[in-house]
Amino acid sequence: MGHKIATTDMIIIGTGPVGLFAVFEAGLLGLKCHLIDNLDRAGGQCIELYPEKPIYDIPSRPAVTGQELVDDLMQQASPFDPTFHLSQQAESLKKLDNGHWRVTTTREHVIDAPIVVVAAGAGSFVAKKPPYKKLAEFEEKSIDYAVHKMEKYKGKNLVIVGGGDSALDWAVNLAPIAGRITLVHRREEFRGAYDTAQQMLALAAKGILDVEYGNVTDLVGVDGQLANVEITTLKGEVLNVACDYMLPFMGLKVKLGPIAEWGLNLDRKNVEVNPETFETTQEGIYAIGDVCIYPSKIKLILTGFYEAAVMVRAAFKYAFPDRKMAGGYTTTNTVIQERLGVADK
Repeated sequence: MGHKIATTDMIIIGTGPVGLFAVFEAGLLGLKCHLIDNLDRAGGQCIELYPEKPIYDIPSRPAVTGQELVDDLMQQASPFDPTFHLSQQAESLKKLDNGHWRVTTTREHVIDAPIVVVAAGAGSFVAKKPPYKKLAEFEEKSIDYAVHKMEKYKGKNLVIVGGGDSALDWAVNLAPIAGRITLVHRREEFRGAYDTAQQMLALAAKGILDVEYGNVTDLVGVDGQLANVEITTLKGEVLNVACDYMLPFMGLKVKLGPIAEWGLNLDRKNVEVNPETFETTQEGIYAIGDVCIYPSKIKLILTGFYEAAVMVRAAFKYAFPDRKMAGGYTTTNTVIQERLGVADK
């Protein structure tokens, strides 16, 4: 596999608010967590769909943006030192002889744990692929749908396609290190943040990057390595631009992904659970948040927080029947306070 096997107490699939709060609840009981997410940062839908928009129905927060909520949940989970496996999906699931589960990710990370928690929201966010004829030839070699290491693009000729936040952010952030950046967008208005669009246009005005309004009409290269990208502008001009890597940022779509093949009871794209424990039809596998369904289900973040609290206690009893579970309240239980690092304060 090329990776050593990691062992933990709980594998959480999805790093939206509900997955992050489950880390906190698990940590209070002394359980360690590994989290897996298809996105390149924690936060799920909150970060991808409404980082700047206020959410009004989080208890005690009259208004909080998606970004603020995720930042606070990350801080709340931080005493428990969770391990994140980002930019990858939970691909295969296998039951081990000792009753534990083994999850292998699409980047070949292998994690064993007695408890698996599906907190996948509406599913994995996957990149929308552009409709280029030769796309498959260059994918995973010189076409990237996410930036994992900026250094990879040092001194390289990049063609970035799109007009949303990702396209604009990466055009601005990669400009200082790339050889040459050409941003291609099908129209002259941008969907991304106004400030970022202005920063990008200022760089273009200084000649630091190029902006072309039009469409990519051909990909040219050998053995999966791009050499040139043909762009047809809105005015009908055909340009050939030198290109080492293309980064298409055409938005995201939601898919349940490999989880759909795991033998869990599904109702459309939702995983059926027992509302007393949030266990699925597979022992040791639980589902919480928007992905799970039961008779009185309400799809709200606050409901997911409740589900996380109930699930963690049920899972603890299932996985560690011989261990004593810390009970009581965070205000009074000294064991819990020590785990949080706030004892004697």
